[in-house]
Amino acid sequence: MSRKKLVRFKANEENPNVVQEGKPIFEEIKGQWRARQFQNQNPLVVELACGRGEFTVGLARVFPHQNFIGVDIKGSRIWKGSSTATEEGLENVAFLRTQIQLLDKFFDQGEIDELWITFPDPFPRDGDEKRRLTSDRFLDMYKPLLKSGGTVHFKTDNTGLFDFSLNLVQSRRDIQVLGHTHDFYQSEWKDDHFGIQTRYEKMFSEKGEKIKYLKFRFIG
Repeated sequence: MSRKKLVRFKANEENPNVVQEGKPIFEEIKGQWRARQFQNQNPLVVELACGRGEFTVGLARVFPHQNFIGVDIKGSRIWKGSSTATEEGLENVAFLRTQIQLLDKFFDQGEIDELWITFPDPFPRDGDEKRRLTSDRFLDMYKPLLKSGGTVHFKTDNTGLFDFSLNLVQSRRDIQVLGHTHDFYQSEWKDDHFGIQTRYEKMFSEKGEKIKYLKFRFIG
């Protein structure tokens, strides 16, 4: 392991805005995010596959009276968002280092107000559908964790993943589609991300890739 990664992992161990294995709070945080991590009762917004945390931190800047949690397994990526939040004094930001398939081990039923899935791995090969963060497997996990009426936002540059996701949510009776587009920046929903772009989104856009966007909520 490189010295740079070791330094970053050490910082994550010491930074209270990172919840990860080895810290007591890691085993105790389920149902306690507002009370234990943020010490308030503000709405809880979770970003999956947050990477370097640009979007999580960006939302926290725009909405100081909401709590934001970025989830990713890569500690060196989380370090960037964690450090930025600390430097800016953003106390409404936290990061959870874990596999997303374990999300229900860290959030209680109805604990999440809003969910963002931003540019996840498309897993394009046949047979990998269950690994996609918008597959039935994951949707069934998100549903009880979201409060009634809570919105799910999904953004990707990958057309195959987007069409798979859109077709799936449209086929489910327990989901209401609130909007979708194959060209986010030319759509009526272009302000839904509040002008925040991640490094990867900028890269995709500069290459001429159109950004796809879908928002929906669970019903029933």
